[in-house]
Amino acid sequence: MSKKYKMVVVDDHPIVISGITGLLSDLDDVEIVQKMHSGVTLLDYIENNKVDVILVDIFLPVITGIDLCKSIKQKFPEIVIIGMSSQSERSLVMQFIRNGGNGYILKNASFDEFKDCIYKAIDGEIVFSDEVKTIVSQPLSEDLDVVPSLSRREKDIAILLSKGKQTQEIADELFLSFLTVQTHRRNILQKYKTKNVAELITLLLKNNLLD
Repeated sequence: MSKKYKMVVVDDHPIVISGITGLLSDLDDVEIVQKMHSGVTLLDYIENNKVDVILVDIFLPVITGIDLCKSIKQKFPEIVIIGMSSQSERSLVMQFIRNGGNGYILKNASFDEFKDCIYKAIDGEIVFSDEVKTIVSQPLSEDLDVVPSLSRREKDIAILLSKGKQTQEIADELFLSFLTVQTHRRNILQKYKTKNVAELITLLLKNNLLD
């Protein structure tokens, strides 16, 4: 690598942004040019600024990292996009990669893992942090057909949705912010590729995922 690669880090939690940019501030040949908390801001930025690498949180509000990746890759396929998450669920990883992602790193990965993944992704590889690598290297049996499981929080929210609760009611009952519930709700719909709550609940009940 001889040129200086311009990297943007996108996460809606300031403490995560601070930690990751601090961790990666001394990377050779890679310069963090922007730190952002919103996918919408990112879309505006890349229209007018050169970006080579994007580290993006999977669970951003308004527009998720998974949707962002697809949107960006359609217009700027040359940009290297690596997803970051605290969740290593196989369905999320595979969906991000299917949307054009160049890799998937857990936020608790070591500096060496981040560094190795970034450089290998720039060189054209699909990259994963060690824990994710273990998950995706397991037998691929029916990758696209397996119904993913709900996390504990997702299940709590899905059960309340099945009872007809609205977003603010769920937020109040679970002591969460409106935005957090809204984001989880959107992610659950996306995970199960359903268009609305009624379709989602039908699928979850059919597969005994609300028991």
